[in-house]
Amino acid sequence: MKQPKYALICPSSMGVRITPSERQAVHISNTYFMQATSAETNVLSVSSSLGLPVKVLTKFVEGSPIASFIKSDLRSRRIEFEGPDVPQGGAWGFRHQFNIADSGFGARGPRVWNDRTGEVGMTLSTNDFDLERIFAQEGAGILHMSGLVAALSYKTGEFCLDLAHKAKEHGTRVSFDLNYRASFWKGREKELGKVFREIARNADILIGNEEDFQLCLGISGPESGGKDLVSKIGSFKEMIMQVKKEYPGAQTYATTLRQVESANEHLWGAILLNGDTWYVEEPRRIQVLDRIGGGDAFVGGMLYAVAKDWAPERWIKFGWACGALVTTMLLDYALPADEEQVWSIYEGNARVKR
Repeated sequence: MKQPKYALICPSSMGVRITPSERQAVHISNTYFMQATSAETNVLSVSSSLGLPVKVLTKFVEGSPIASFIKSDLRSRRIEFEGPDVPQGGAWGFRHQFNIADSGFGARGPRVWNDRTGEVGMTLSTNDFDLERIFAQEGAGILHMSGLVAALSYKTGEFCLDLAHKAKEHGTRVSFDLNYRASFWKGREKELGKVFREIARNADILIGNEEDFQLCLGISGPESGGKDLVSKIGSFKEMIMQVKKEYPGAQTYATTLRQVESANEHLWGAILLNGDTWYVEEPRRIQVLDRIGGGDAFVGGMLYAVAKDWAPERWIKFGWACGALVTTMLLDYALPADEEQVWSIYEGNARVKR
């Protein structure tokens, strides 16, 4: 069988995140740090940092300095990109999304404000790409998709379905992180429920937290949040078994576990079911500089391990450690220096390396 050109491919709508300095709140700040961002490229960053070839399928606003900033950032992360540059259409035309989010501190939790009107990524469609070339000629080991892209618009939902079908046609594994957002689903529950269920039926790897599985796929499960997370692990397993019963085509099902003690300290864990075998990382205490991107880094680490053909028990460990790594960074994507750094985090070894 031909070796695929890319280890991972994903569709994404790119934008920028601006974060107040010194962990201050947005409404009282006047100095910000700006980064290029999307949940899907957050996932790709683990593999690209560690040397695997990856590509994002996206769209840009022609002549936009924000588009130039995003392209430069993707190049620096060794993420190849493909997609058309679309004319802005005037001051009230297309643009890239702005994500305005502080990091929180202590008892003050982080707050996120999305500004996405006119987002060029909402127009992503199959007509923008040669899917036969991408999947049949170039090839991809894994197609990863996020519910954030699938729920952006009717067009992007159809695009994600087309990608899933084309990937399956050419033997590419499909990974789907449900990523429920209430503001995206409001008034569109029937439309999006149909799209998400069809993508899930084509997925080889299904990922979500308790809210995602319940609100995207209608699976009953434990309440989100609260304390005593360890005592709920049995309930999480029951939920995943329900997902497996409804969507038996997948081989792997995963969910992260997070208990927030304060903005600076979380309990972080994960559960993974591969075939009929369970793997559990019971929640451990981690220090948090910025929590945004923890779930994406978990997925990124897990998919890197899958792409490397490691044994399944290492998938969850590497994913857990990548999620813990990204919370030590102001960026919302993990940029591991090497595999050793990730394994040191998993082992609890924070000693200096000289």
